[in-house]
Amino acid sequence: MNEKPMSIFDHVAELRKRLIFIVVFFFLAMIGSFFFVEPVIVYLQHTEEAARLELNFFNLTDPLKIYMQMAFVLSIVITAPVILYQIWAFVAPGLYDRERKITLTYIPVSVLLFFAGIAFSYFILFPFVIRFMIELGDSLHVNQMIGVYEYFQFLFHITLPFGFLFQLPVVILFLTRLGITTPNRLRKIRKYAYFILLVIAALITPPDLLSHMMVTLPLFLLYELSIAISKITYRKAEKERKFFKEKEGRAVDEDFPSA
Repeated sequence: MNEKPMSIFDHVAELRKRLIFIVVFFFLAMIGSFFFVEPVIVYLQHTEEAARLELNFFNLTDPLKIYMQMAFVLSIVITAPVILYQIWAFVAPGLYDRERKITLTYIPVSVLLFFAGIAFSYFILFPFVIRFMIELGDSLHVNQMIGVYEYFQFLFHITLPFGFLFQLPVVILFLTRLGITTPNRLRKIRKYAYFILLVIAALITPPDLLSHMMVTLPLFLLYELSIAISKITYRKAEKERKFFKEKEGRAVDEDFPSA
C-alpha cells in the first residue's frame, strides 16, 4: 500500500488528470473510428435480420446521424479498456501490492465480458426480437416500412446495455476485493437486486413475456454467479488478511522480544 497519504486535493487532482486522459483518448478514438464506420454500417445492413426488412431513409439527415452515432459507439468500445485501466490506476495506490496485481487482471476479463454481452444480445436476442416484430406486423396485415435510423437506434438499444450489464460479476468481484461488499450483503439485497434487474429487462425488451424472460433469466443468473464469485473472493481475501496480520504480529514480537 502507498505509504504517503494523499489529501482530498491530491485525489481531486489525480481524478481530473485521469478524466482528461480519457476524454483526449476518446476524441482520438472518435477520429480513428471514422475509418471503420462505413464498412461496419454496410455490413450491418446486409445481415440476415436487416435483409428481412425494407430499410428506408425518412429524413435527409438520417445518413449523417447514423454515421456519427456509429462513430460514437465504436469510440466507446475502443475507449472502454482505457476507462477500466484509469479506474484501476485511481484506486491502486490504496491497495496492497498483491491486490494491485490481482485487480489488474480484472481488466481483460471485463473487456471479454463486455463483448460477450454484446454477442449474446446481437446473435441471440436481437434476431428473436426482429422475427417477433415481423410476425406481429404480418399477423396485423401491416405493410412495414422501417427507417434505417430507427433500425440502428433499436439495434444499439438492445445490444449496448448487455455489454455493460455483463460487467456485473467483475464489479462485484472488485467491490468484494476492496471490502466494500460481502456475499452476505449480496444475499440480503437479492430481492431488491432482482426487482432492479426486472425493471432493466422491461426497459430494453419489447412488451412480450417471452422476450422479457429471455433477458431477465440471464441477468438473474449473472447476479447469482456474482454472489458465488464474491464468496470465493471473500474467503481468499480473509485468508490473506489473516496471514498478513499474523506476519505483522511475528514481526512485532521479533522487534520487541519478551523479557
